[in-house]
Parts: sequence; structure tokens; C-alpha cells
Amino acid sequence: MSSQIIPVEPFDYVVFGGTGDLAERKLLPALYHRQLDGQLSDPTPHYRRVSAACSATKSTCKFATDALKEHLKAGEYDDAQVKTFTDRLFYVPVDAKSDGGWDQLKTLLDEGKDRVRAFYLAVAPAIFGDISEKIHDHKLITKTTRIVVEKPIGRDLASALELNDTIGRVFKEEQIFRIDHYLGKETVQNLMALRFANTLYEPLWNSSYIDHIQITVAESVGLESRAGYYDKAGALLRHGAEPYPPASLPCRHGSAAVDERGSRAR
Repeated sequence: MSSQIIPVEPFDYVVFGGTGDLAERKLLPALYHRQLDGQLSDPTPHYRRVSAACSATKSTCKFATDALKEHLKAGEYDDAQVKTFTDRLFYVPVDAKSDGGWDQLKTLLDEGKDRVRAFYLAVAPAIFGDISEKIHDHKLITKTTRIVVEKPIGRDLASALELNDTIGRVFKEEQIFRIDHYLGKETVQNLMALRFANTLYEPLWNSSYIDHIQITVAESVGLESRAGYYDKAGALLRHGAEPYPPASLPCRHGSAAVDERGSRAR
């Protein structure tokens, strides 16, 4: 059984932190793969992808090209496809804590007010609130706007609630998507199948039979330029906690499917 690739309508995708580590390693290669699979419309003057970074130190085209060369698998890099992909990118330097660059971003986005508009916050959680308020202040929110925030959302319950309240004052709950891209990794996804779809393990996967869980985080990449980020976020909180939810979730026998919105809020 093969998966079906569904083309999507033209949309604007705004990445805050568009020249950061997450964009380089994950977001740009992922979007490029969507193009290879035919899921994105052909770029035209009426269709674009917007990359909004909080730093004005890099050229988006060169940054994106270098990122794809570095992180794509062998045989995936194609000069013509990469040229088409980089034609989708527009770099707008903005400041999360001031009004610098926001008018330029608004002008660019206003060319497609009817398109779905997604804001992806690939930045430190400390400025989630600042960016959300600037998006509101500059009237960038439409009926079809979404905002995506990456974990960790705060360092503890109190800071997480504060961040949620700040974002919630600007966006409706149905517009907010809280994600963890590492939960999509095969190792973590396989835990779900091992836990719930295996008749041998499912009855035994509880505290009566499991004494403790050990997880090895075998990272081949060091801190590099991310020391400041990890100094606050912490490597364990950022990458070490993903396997615990699927490993410890109770089985909901006889229950209906998990409500999508409630699941996203949790």
C-alpha cells in the first residue's frame, strides 16, 4: 500500500529563525522533499514561501543551498530542483523585540491575504511571546493563519503556562500547533507500535512488570554554535525526553479516538 501525495493550495510559510540550526537541518530539507514529491505548487509571482529570520547575517539563497547540500541524502540534490526551491524563498530580517523589519514582512504577506499563512517559530522559547505580540501588533493574523511552536515550551509548568497564556492572548487555540519534530523519528514511532500493537508486550507494559527505563541518547553532533540555547533549554529537555510519553502512555481500551484539539493542547 503506497502513500498518497496530496498537492496543497498556495500558502505562505514564515519561519522565524529562518537561518538557524533547526531550519538548516530539518525545515529546509523537509520542504525540499515536499517539492520533490509534487506537493507544492509551481513558484510564480503570486506564490511564494517566506523565510523571516531574526538575524541579518546570512544570505537565504546561499544558506538554503548549503543546507541542502549538507543534509540531503545522496542522490536527492538536483540543481534544477534546488533552483526552483530557492526561488520560493524570500529573506526578511526582523527584530523580535522591536519594530524593525515588520512593515517589510507585512507588505510581502499582504500580496496574498487570502492564502493560508503559517508562522513557524524556530527560535528560543524566550521570544515566543515577543514574536506573537509583534505578529498581532502588525496585523498579520488572518482567518486562515496558524502558528507552530516547537518544544521545549518553557522549562517547567509555570513557564509553560505563561508561554501558553501569552500566545493564547494573540491566537485562538485552533490556530496553535505545538509540535516536537523528534516524535516523528522512526525509533520513537516504533515504540508506539511495540507498545500498543504487540499482543505479547501490551499486557505486560506496566509498572507491575517494568522496574525502570533506560534511554541512550547517541548524538553525533556537538553543541557547535548552540551553546547559548542549550544553556537555557538543556539537552535532556530538548532531545532526551521524547521517548518517555509513548513508552509510558496508558492504553485507552474502549475509548473513542483522541480528540485532535485536546491532544494538541496537551
